[in-house]
Amino acid sequence: MEPEAQSPVRVLVIDDSHTIRRSAELYLTEAGCEVVLAEDGFDALVKITDHRPQLIFVDIMMPRLDGYQTCALIKRHPKFAATPVIMLSSKDGLFDRARGRLAGSDLYIAKPFTRDALLKAVFDHVPARH
Repeated sequence: MEPEAQSPVRVLVIDDSHTIRRSAELYLTEAGCEVVLAEDGFDALVKITDHRPQLIFVDIMMPRLDGYQTCALIKRHPKFAATPVIMLSSKDGLFDRARGRLAGSDLYIAKPFTRDALLKAVFDHVPARH
């Protein structure tokens, strides 16, 4: 019997910037992740239910539902409370980081992010896949 193939890590990237979504998608796809994209928090909530990502990157500054609100809603849902949520933001102050933690985020990455920063976040927050 052959060993079962590893399924890729499913990652959701939520950002209202097309450029940021595409950059993250490129970096993560090259590393073997399955990437789902969402333009804002409302779009993301539907996609989280449909795709059940193992890790979520969320921009803070978005229209309608910002990253803090989106993170808090994800963390309040029993099925997704344990899903790591990583904030992405060009706002890198102590207050912003603290507010992200209060909303339930697991990590805060400043923009512009690097390929290595995204991949380290995935490897650090998704259980080892052997």
